[in-house]
Amino acid sequence: MCGINGFYSHKFFFKEQQLVPMADALQHRGPEASGYFWDGICGLGHRRLKILDLSTHANQPMHSQDGRFVIAFNGEVYNYRELTKQLEVALGTSSDTEVILELFAKERQKFVYHLNGMFAIAVYDKQAHELFLFRDRIGIKPIYYYWDGENFAFASELKSLLTLSQIQKELNPEAVADFLHLGYVPHPKSIYKNIYKMPAGAWIRLSAAGLQQEKYWDLSEKIYDQATQNKLTLLNQEEDAKKQLKKLLQSSIEYRLISDVPLGVFLSGGIDSSLVSALASEASAQPLRTFSIGFEEARFNEAEYAKQVAAHLGTQHQEFTVSIQEAKKLIPQLGGMYDEPFADSSAIPTYLVSKLAKQSVTVALGGDGGDELFFGYGMYQWAKRLSKPSARAFRKPIAGALGLMKADRYQKAKHLFAYPSEPELLSHIFSQEQQFFGRKELRMILQNPALSAAYQTPTLKRNLSPMEKQAFFDLNYYLPDDLLTKVDRASMQHALELRVPLLDHRIIEFAINLHPNLKLKNGESKYLLKQVLYDYAPKSLFDRPKQGFSIPLVDWLQNDLSFLVDEFLNPQIIEHYGIVKSKPVQEMIKKFKKGNSFYYQRVWSLIVLHQFLKKQFS
Repeated sequence: MCGINGFYSHKFFFKEQQLVPMADALQHRGPEASGYFWDGICGLGHRRLKILDLSTHANQPMHSQDGRFVIAFNGEVYNYRELTKQLEVALGTSSDTEVILELFAKERQKFVYHLNGMFAIAVYDKQAHELFLFRDRIGIKPIYYYWDGENFAFASELKSLLTLSQIQKELNPEAVADFLHLGYVPHPKSIYKNIYKMPAGAWIRLSAAGLQQEKYWDLSEKIYDQATQNKLTLLNQEEDAKKQLKKLLQSSIEYRLISDVPLGVFLSGGIDSSLVSALASEASAQPLRTFSIGFEEARFNEAEYAKQVAAHLGTQHQEFTVSIQEAKKLIPQLGGMYDEPFADSSAIPTYLVSKLAKQSVTVALGGDGGDELFFGYGMYQWAKRLSKPSARAFRKPIAGALGLMKADRYQKAKHLFAYPSEPELLSHIFSQEQQFFGRKELRMILQNPALSAAYQTPTLKRNLSPMEKQAFFDLNYYLPDDLLTKVDRASMQHALELRVPLLDHRIIEFAINLHPNLKLKNGESKYLLKQVLYDYAPKSLFDRPKQGFSIPLVDWLQNDLSFLVDEFLNPQIIEHYGIVKSKPVQEMIKKFKKGNSFYYQRVWSLIVLHQFLKKQFS
């Protein structure tokens, strides 16, 4: 696991000495070694966190044995030992880096189809003067890039690109609106104009002819047609499907236990992390280390459940209790970690559990992906509910009636029913389930509304159910641009590598074609995933409502953290930056301070936005 950076230009736009500050900005991702390459056209930088082959021979940038190619690589390719058999060269290291470099030398872009892992890879062809970038299939490892039509630069994090004096920081108004709507900036945008997030499952080639980008893996192309899915459903009844899933999970976990440094698991006590912990315990030759976070506020505290699961599995368990004091210390640092507005407040406990884990291990496994693949979120139920003809026909009067009731859940339901149009429904369900600003609200609150085109589900081989459509949206956006971004930055801030076994591409391709009745059965979400878990731990340990990895943000903002509202959302600050209108914001804050907690996410997103603006544009 590492940080990578570089640039490419035939115009002498960048200078060799700029590689070092770019890499230094990523030192937290790779504190153990650094290296650079430069030939006048392309420059590569690398910061290394040692995971496989701890010797200096595995440092990067690494040159191929024929001397033609040079690589800077962030991530892990778990099946590198099998890939070694496809090579006809004697390797000089036991690292995955050398294997994928030699495989590229042999097969060029086609090599990426063989990789099972999480990766951001840059390979430069010194002979043809071409630079290639590859990002893993689901977007676990990040690549940001700058492109002005002639000159190109890339890095693992935005902060590295911003060390380049040639890049001007210009706010992207569409990205601002997207952030207030979703709580994160969706790809391919970043918060800045001319800086982009590289799509997952894609490769980019830079040459004298310009930039070429192609998808080598597309989630929409992995969805079977109706006839094939029906056939599989008949062949694979519940027991067969469970066996297939269990086998895939075991294989994925075994791959992700490969490490030359100590390893553990994040254990919240929920379904996904408990399943990962159980399978890892089964496959590990040593007692497994597990880590969890608790909260002083009882209704947010799952630490006791994690402790019970750990005791059942026999893991070496550690926990840390988060207080308001820890949160206070962290909040000013969040902007520096994420480099753009990011409103997922669970970044705070993720940072803290990463800090806890790093005291004992260098690699950790997490449970991300289970909700999106197996219908774990309440928003999927809303997608089904709002798709009914009666809900469509009477949504406006239903919303009006719900608006008469003051309780938060009725206000939330009112906003969910009041969606603007069918094309806007998917992002609307996500936005309102999370309690961010609806697109209609954005038109009213933004000084200069610049809304992106409404998200459209692409044409697929079969018609998806409403729940599948909502999950498809999350797999394409919420997962890579929020959840995976969150865990990457929070863990790498402590030079901790986090691996996500549920997002092995084989599991993804299995799950998106699984019949919906095996994801939600008799009102039970994540049904098939739970059946595998219950082979390892009793159902009684999990008979409770889903909590999620959240913090008591409402209580904190209305009490100990109320100073953030006054500091970042006062009329002077709002008018100075001129992004949103002060009057409606002050009216919303007034309601919130009087105890109307419904607005807390909207208030939080505006705090995060203005904290970012103050840091970057003061």
